[in-house]
Amino acid sequence: MKFSKFVITIGLLFGGLALPTHASIFMYDDASDLKVDEQKDWAASAELGLLFTSGNTKTETFKTKLNASRDYENWRHKAVVDYYRSEQEDQSSGDSIVTGDKFFISAQSNYKFSPEARSSLFVFGSYEEDRFSGYDYQGTVAVGYGARYRYSPTLYADYEAGPGYSINKPIVNGIIQDQESSAILRLAGNVVWDITKTSKLNALVASEIGEENTKSRAELSISANINSRLALKFSVAGTHNSNLEDQSLEKLDTETAVTLVYSF
Repeated sequence: MKFSKFVITIGLLFGGLALPTHASIFMYDDASDLKVDEQKDWAASAELGLLFTSGNTKTETFKTKLNASRDYENWRHKAVVDYYRSEQEDQSSGDSIVTGDKFFISAQSNYKFSPEARSSLFVFGSYEEDRFSGYDYQGTVAVGYGARYRYSPTLYADYEAGPGYSINKPIVNGIIQDQESSAILRLAGNVVWDITKTSKLNALVASEIGEENTKSRAELSISANINSRLALKFSVAGTHNSNLEDQSLEKLDTETAVTLVYSF
């Protein structure tokens, strides 16, 4: 629970202390105050990162991520597909050993009470398979209230809270256990800041608080455009489970990546 409290605290900081001085004094109530253009068409981007080493240590690491979003009239949609795999050669046997294998997908829709309103109702769903997390899979659905605050033409934050339901299958000593399910409370915050015309910062924190386990995710990324379509992105992400039935596993998994991003 300490990690989830940390995540929630960071999210609150994004709403105040982490903002520029002028933004903390004045806050725009809705998008119409800023005359921000709506994203009428779908926007999509694809990330790709590869790492190969040879010699005394042979490794292969592959990461890809797809993002799609649309913000139009009363609806705002977004979806993410993220895949990561890493292999390393055993020096004694020459066999290839998988050291990382993770697949994550999520989708969310927000219904805005009016095209100019900051308040909305959201529906969120996610599914994850990570063979090294202590779970065969973890799935979540949640509904609740969301709000988007614009602090300047280049800075906004989304805050969301609502009840949900989670399902998972723990793995203990390599054996998949029976499916478990529980009610959860989902809390999430996301900050997007266009630092300059060619660089952007994105910070995301989310916590799904359940009776048996609290799963928390956090990601911080900075991207810089190479040209109108291509960008270089640096990201640091972490996933934490407060309870693992297999006590030999770490509760916190982190991932640091440098990827190329192509925008469609």
